[in-house]
Amino acid sequence: MFFSRRAKHLVPDLTSERLLLRQLTASDEAEWINLRYANSTWLKPWDPTSPLGPPEAMTFREMLRAKDESAVDGSGFTWALALPQLHKGRPPLIGQVSVASVQYGAARTASIGYWLDRNHAGFGLMPEACALVIDHCFEQLQLHRLEINIRPENAASLRVVDKLGFRDEGLRKGYLHIDGQWRDHRTFALTREEVETTLLERIYEY
Repeated sequence: MFFSRRAKHLVPDLTSERLLLRQLTASDEAEWINLRYANSTWLKPWDPTSPLGPPEAMTFREMLRAKDESAVDGSGFTWALALPQLHKGRPPLIGQVSVASVQYGAARTASIGYWLDRNHAGFGLMPEACALVIDHCFEQLQLHRLEINIRPENAASLRVVDKLGFRDEGLRKGYLHIDGQWRDHRTFALTREEVETTLLERIYEY
């Protein structure tokens, strides 16, 4: 196993009434690959692509190594989503939330991205997962501003930022290369000063 003892604990567990967010490990390989394959059509319209053509395929372990390196240098963090209370033993994965492009210094900002298994969509799980991550970013990482960039056609993600109370900062033309083309995105943002309670409390009151 290639992970160092330090790497296993780079991303802390985050929990709510329904969810466990934890670090991906090598033992998740088959389950993660199968989950992504089962949701390939569902996620294709929102998945990033390369404008230079298909990149060289990355193995699961190479992906984990890259995520560990990002966590070590503090530039990004990734959590796997699971529903522990509905399953005995090891709960199955249902999605993922990532914090990327973390900047410290005078900016203290980052971007949040996520995906969810189609069979678990529509139950308010992603706003809950994002709330856990946002609270961690504001309270533990002491970030000041977080943003989520969403294609205008993505109604499900628009509902997520609405529940979380993010502000719409406007349209970015051709902002990201998604599903084979440069796509427009709307940028939604939230600063620490705009949060009077935890985000988890906010969505429970929604």
